[in-house]
Amino acid sequence: MREKVSVFVCVCVLMFGSMCWGAFLVEKNNLKVTSPESVKGVYECAIGNFGVPQYGGTMVGSIFYPKSNQKGCKPFKDSDVSWKNKPGGIPVFLLADRGECYFTLKAWNAQKVGVAAILVADDRVEPLITMDTPENGDTQPDYLQNISIPSALISKGLGDRIKEVLSKGELVSINLDWREALPHPDERVEYEFWTNSNDECGPKCESQLNFLMNFKGAAQILERKGYTEFTPHYITWYCPVAFIMSQQCKSQCINYGRYCDPDPEQDFSRGYDGKDVVVQNLRQACFFKVAKESGKPWQWWDYVTDFSIRCPMKDKKYNKECADRVIKSLGYDVRKIDQCIGDIEADVDNPVLKAEQEAQVGKGPRGDVTILPTLVINNRQYRGKLEKAAILKAICSGFEETTEPAICLSRDMETNECLQNNGGCWQDDSANFTACRDTFRGRVCHCPVVQGVKFVGDGYTHCEASGPLRCGISNGGCWKEKRHGRTYTACTDDHISGCSCPQGFRGDGVRDCEDVDECKEEQACQCPNCKCKNTWGSYECSCKNHLLYIHEHDTCISKEGGGGISEVSWGIMWVVILGLCLAGVVGYALYKYRLRGYMDSEIRAIMAQYMPLDNQVELPNHLPQGAV
Repeated sequence: MREKVSVFVCVCVLMFGSMCWGAFLVEKNNLKVTSPESVKGVYECAIGNFGVPQYGGTMVGSIFYPKSNQKGCKPFKDSDVSWKNKPGGIPVFLLADRGECYFTLKAWNAQKVGVAAILVADDRVEPLITMDTPENGDTQPDYLQNISIPSALISKGLGDRIKEVLSKGELVSINLDWREALPHPDERVEYEFWTNSNDECGPKCESQLNFLMNFKGAAQILERKGYTEFTPHYITWYCPVAFIMSQQCKSQCINYGRYCDPDPEQDFSRGYDGKDVVVQNLRQACFFKVAKESGKPWQWWDYVTDFSIRCPMKDKKYNKECADRVIKSLGYDVRKIDQCIGDIEADVDNPVLKAEQEAQVGKGPRGDVTILPTLVINNRQYRGKLEKAAILKAICSGFEETTEPAICLSRDMETNECLQNNGGCWQDDSANFTACRDTFRGRVCHCPVVQGVKFVGDGYTHCEASGPLRCGISNGGCWKEKRHGRTYTACTDDHISGCSCPQGFRGDGVRDCEDVDECKEEQACQCPNCKCKNTWGSYECSCKNHLLYIHEHDTCISKEGGGGISEVSWGIMWVVILGLCLAGVVGYALYKYRLRGYMDSEIRAIMAQYMPLDNQVELPNHLPQGAV
């Protein structure tokens, strides 16, 4: 839960003394005290504008308040720190008092002693403010860009209550929650980057240019695939009417004082003027407008990075001629850009810059834009380090959960929580893979997919290989053992899941399978003359008295062919065989006899047609005389 609270006005002083006022927004996240009961509750804290807030995630830890160096302005000594970080131990949040030094120095000193986050207790009763980095005019130390822990400002009242509880020796446990720090209304994230083409403003300009170059690839992937809608913006100020004709206003403004920027070197006698910066800002805004109209808004990133490399102020190339060469190299018509820029000397409004000034004023929960650079994500101002991984994490937290693009789950987004105690997730030590996965929302315990084989389970205590080929990955998570040249396994590819001990074994199939003693349990070799010997995973049967064992019948027979039950069996078998042979001989003889008789009768019948037989009476072949 976060709110907008306008707590102070930002005064922007131009070199000629005019001021512009704007309401500044304090971005907040939740701080939940879970113990002890006396302080338990949900509180607000202001997100610091440095370090890396864990957008989209949470962080649990306990608070430590040092006995000395309580403002954290000096490096902590061993005597100041009473805890020792251990792998798997609960993270420690340092509580420091406000005052005496920059917020960033407190955070850096805290980070060096290994804390997970820093909470700064306000030293006065007032609305929460944003802890920012040192102003450009101050010499910025090298450590500024190395701060990676999140930071937050808490109220004086909450700070006093926590200190009181800690003084009694009680443990204060806290949950920092950034999950609602950025809204996620739909499947597309809209974000703005308020920037400036000036490259001579010190460390902040260098940080901004590095960010543009490092983030360009990720930004273009998100924009090309429609995951995000990006818009660049530029801050300008107007010159008060009373100073329009002054030399300071003429050197810093265009269009008769309507649009101004401070002198880059803060020196009117040398180098480039503020109006040069305004014109180049306008040219970049116009390039985006033309590129968007052509359907390729992501090429703005190419233009601004190429311009910063090819046309820097230090090389005296920060001008229209160099900019036009960059525009042509990207395939755009310079005349369209010039038409968008218009006449910078005319006493008229410029539509592009007028829209930019109107956009500076906050509408709804966003607040006015008063800091350069500023990132606005889903109409909320980002607070934290201007660095690729941190910004990408913040943008990804703007998506509805489970709708994030693949780039949000890449290695660039790893939180490295899996490095300690495997994140509390399931792990296969033998095959060296795990259910722990780092994401921008923190670590998650999801059973993995390894070489096309999907593991299923809760991800915390159990993951089991499933589907075809599962036995090829760590034996499917099943039991497997080899002894005496034999290998047995409880995994079979014809089952898509589960482990079952093979025949001859008994167990759960996962942790172990124990050999079954078939002999002792009388499962084999039960014939009267059988002898049983158990082996690992099987058994061996033999017979007493030199008999031969027949495995199929679980019986013993005599090798010589006589004796006992086996002799009777063989006797019966021979009787049957002899009986069959005799029946065959008798049948064949009968068949031959009947065939011969049949043949004789047939021959006699044929011969009777041609000659009389001995037993037949000869008949006359003529009639007697007088017969009629």
